[in-house]
Amino acid sequence: MAHGTAQGTGPSAARVTSRDVARSAGVSQATVSLVLGDKWRGRVSERTADAVRAAARELGYRPNLAARSLRLGRTRTVLLVVPALTNEFFAHVYTGAARVAADHGFGVVLYPSPEGVGPARDPFDSARASLDGVIASSMAADALAVVRGGGLPLVMLDSDPDDPATAATVNLDIGDGMRQAAEHLLGLGHRRIVHVAAAVDSWTFRVRARALAGAVRAVPGTVLHTERAALGVEEGRQAALRALTGPGPRPTALMCDDDILAAGACKAARRLGLRVPEDVSVTGVDDLALATAVEPELTTVTLPAQAVGAEGMRALMAVLDGEPAGDTTLPVELVVRDSSAPPPPGG
Repeated sequence: MAHGTAQGTGPSAARVTSRDVARSAGVSQATVSLVLGDKWRGRVSERTADAVRAAARELGYRPNLAARSLRLGRTRTVLLVVPALTNEFFAHVYTGAARVAADHGFGVVLYPSPEGVGPARDPFDSARASLDGVIASSMAADALAVVRGGGLPLVMLDSDPDDPATAATVNLDIGDGMRQAAEHLLGLGHRRIVHVAAAVDSWTFRVRARALAGAVRAVPGTVLHTERAALGVEEGRQAALRALTGPGPRPTALMCDDDILAAGACKAARRLGLRVPEDVSVTGVDDLALATAVEPELTTVTLPAQAVGAEGMRALMAVLDGEPAGDTTLPVELVVRDSSAPPPPGG
């Protein structure tokens, strides 16, 4: 492993080498190389790997990136493309990706789609030569037309694993999350359910819709209606208002594609004089900070956003090292809080 230097303010800053890290962690230099190169799985215990990373951080060890980049022909820079920085979920994705990148001596450039979702101005014409690879959310896939044909390794998050243009995918088991939420409501007795669905043509939202429809079909006598909405509180409020005031019997549950839409649904119920959950139950997806800021607190599907970013970066590192990356699916879990309850009598 190349020597590195501790962070300092001048030439007198102490040099820290991989040998120093090995001595501090009580392991061999070979073990340090495996851990900091993220090739330790199956060779080194997780406890030892944690000790090596902790020692490297404490000592301020940094690899000699200039020498390593010259040797490998790399810039050691990765682009992370996300729909928007205003969504807390993607901030956590970045945190997870950046942590793994730092362990490999890589930097992460964050590029949000200016429109939030869908097409974005192409950021790659001048930057492509300065990148080693790209990680992108499926919600920002339309920003990637140049990358898909530009020869850069591409790892997609929350995306179709059968896409031939990707080197690997990291997905959440979002279909299972929707099934968990649906089965929770169905088990409480709800039979008139509205899906407040994100009006975004993205793989993840298509999977959610299919999983919800399948769960509802399995229970006779259940009616599922869909109201589409852009991803925003006001848009969610308007969609829920349409659902709650439309013709026919009022729905007893609103299943929202994310917590932001769910917050809007709760506002719609309150403005109609309805109580959540006594008159109508509301569920979300993401488990953002918002989920426990609203009252009542939101029943939602928690998504391990930092793990998504971390696994995406590990997959890209494997591709860059010429190793098989494969596709990863991370489990999700329903968190039951106070926004869901049995339907009202006669509901």
